Amino acid sequence: MKLTKKSHACVRLEKDGRTLVLDPGAFSEQDAALGAEAILVTHEHLDHFDEERLRTALETDRAVEVWTLDSVARKISAAFPGRVHTVGHGDTFTAAGFDVQVHGELHAVIHPDIPRVTNVGYLVDGGRVFHPGDALTVPDRPVETLMLPVMAPWSKISEVIDYVREVKPQRAYDIHDALLTDLARPIYDNQIGALGGAEHLRLAPGESTAL
Repeated sequence: MKLTKKSHACVRLEKDGRTLVLDPGAFSEQDAALGAEAILVTHEHLDHFDEERLRTALETDRAVEVWTLDSVARKISAAFPGRVHTVGHGDTFTAAGFDVQVHGELHAVIHPDIPRVTNVGYLVDGGRVFHPGDALTVPDRPVETLMLPVMAPWSKISEVIDYVREVKPQRAYDIHDALLTDLARPIYDNQIGALGGAEHLRLAPGESTAL
């Protein structure tokens, strides 16, 4: 499997000539969703779900399908009948040749006064990759590669470290990092790497690695 990091929370997975894209939001590249056979969206916030970009991908290639939660599906499903699938916690499906399990139900708490939206995470190919979206969801099975939301308005570094410890992945790659400045990156790298208990890695946007 090939993992390519796009900007912020978006990643591309490729296997056997097929491509799956997760969370091509407004902070990611304009063409982040193009060329994918399947697209997964974790929740409705604009840095994970860009309606215009998703519509462009679906209009450009009539074979593209989307799996997402109800709040996102309702915005685009009418225009693309049969191609936008609504999923929730506990569901399983196959997308672009990848086996996917859905984990989680709610976005992390931003502030008690802000209602929590629905958020789902996607466990790919039996635990080879887990993308939690904007939550610290712990799957009920081992995870090889955790896509780690390293910096967000709803988290602090101690929570990020504890999340890695709880999931116990073999390795954790940073995502959700568009707001993390270059000055702060060494602090996050050192502390998560030293205290998380797993190999902590970072890819620049556009950079790929084999899993």
